[in-house]
Amino acid sequence: MGLALRGGGAVRKGMGIATSVKSGNFRSTKSGAGMTKKGVAAYRRANPGSKLQTAVTESSPGPARAKRRKSFCARSAGQMKMYPEAAKDPNSRIRQARRRWKC
Repeated sequence: MGLALRGGGAVRKGMGIATSVKSGNFRSTKSGAGMTKKGVAAYRRANPGSKLQTAVTESSPGPARAKRRKSFCARSAGQMKMYPEAAKDPNSRIRQARRRWKC
């Protein structure tokens, strides 16, 4: 994955936005990993037509958001199988994201 510099920050090719925690587009691992509301907005500006949304964190979401959560939890469970070292580490980004999504 190549990195290019745009506006003084590292930008991952294909994403079109700064991918550092410092940029405010991503959460730190301690605060639950994943993208922030600001990061999702920046991504959607850089990628018109994108349907990216923030995490489903409420305890009783509506049916559409509950379906998104179920789908994310299933996909991230597969990531945990692919990366057993991360699955064992309670502070890994995938474990923190799953905790934030209430998987």
